[in-house]
Amino acid sequence: MTGRMTATLERGRVRLLLMFGLERLALARILHRLVAHPADAFSLATGAHLHASLGDPAAAQRMLERLVRLHPERADGWFNLGYVCESLGLLAASEAAFRRAIAIDPRLDRAWYGLSLSLIAQQRLDEALQTLRKNTELQPMSPYGWYQMARVQVDRQEPDEAEKIILHLRGFEPRVAAQLERETGLGAVRA
Repeated sequence: MTGRMTATLERGRVRLLLMFGLERLALARILHRLVAHPADAFSLATGAHLHASLGDPAAAQRMLERLVRLHPERADGWFNLGYVCESLGLLAASEAAFRRAIAIDPRLDRAWYGLSLSLIAQQRLDEALQTLRKNTELQPMSPYGWYQMARVQVDRQEPDEAEKIILHLRGFEPRVAAQLERETGLGAVRA
């Protein structure tokens, strides 16, 4: 059996374990594979995901740092590293990882969104607003960027701008618009 066939078979085994909810067994297989193939991108990415879902974000961070060191061209690796760093409160590292993901793939809307959350957490609202605009340009029908943009506008003391976003959201996500109205006191609640 060739190395490629073995890798494909092993990935299939891991996927099968995951289908049956056996995350710990899948992680054990991944870690075993990494002993023999320490640069395997699939194993590193999947292992990081499993560590995070099993409640060990620090191990996920270490695995993702290894992934991007070995495969720096992978925007998804940088994005995932940004997400994990953000969850650990490592905002500067999170921001840097999201920016690297965006440099590799400027169309990666979720990296723009992640960067905006990191900037919001750092109270850098004007920069966050710019990244949210890019996110909503790339994903105009996703309510997440619009929701955060309205919250940023409220925090920037721009209620009229927030109301415009709420009105826009009513057109395709009325529940999110209603949630913003309740949370902010703007829109229909204020009228």
